[in-house]
Amino acid sequence: MQFCKEWAHADFTVNALKDPIEEISKITNGDFPEVVFDATGNKSSMMNAFDYVSHGGQLVYVGLVKDDITFNDPEFHKREMSLLGSRNATREDFKYVISCVKNGDIDVNPIITKRFKLDDIVTDFEEVTNPANNIIKAIIEV
Repeated sequence: MQFCKEWAHADFTVNALKDPIEEISKITNGDFPEVVFDATGNKSSMMNAFDYVSHGGQLVYVGLVKDDITFNDPEFHKREMSLLGSRNATREDFKYVISCVKNGDIDVNPIITKRFKLDDIVTDFEEVTNPANNIIKAIIEV
């Protein structure tokens, strides 16, 4: 959470496992955010995101989950909210992002918390996939 706050220059972070509705309500003085993006691809997170949107707000799904997402229709209508889904990026989108990284417009170094050689993938795989190691992004160098 601290890493995300610092890297993204976020004013606030909310731990979704510790009563996020109460925390978001405090931060927004009970108004809740006008736009909520869920980029997790996690079914539970995506379903809970409906609870975080303000009256008349928008929920945008960026992440994709291969499962059914359900929500409470009366609550959805009471909030008069909009639900939007993003589409896959185009080749031009990827080229633009790559150029931003190459030009230094986006600093990815703080996100890369582990680098290892392709030859070490078998021995390092368990370390990289263990959540206790707090590895955010691992890079395989070829």
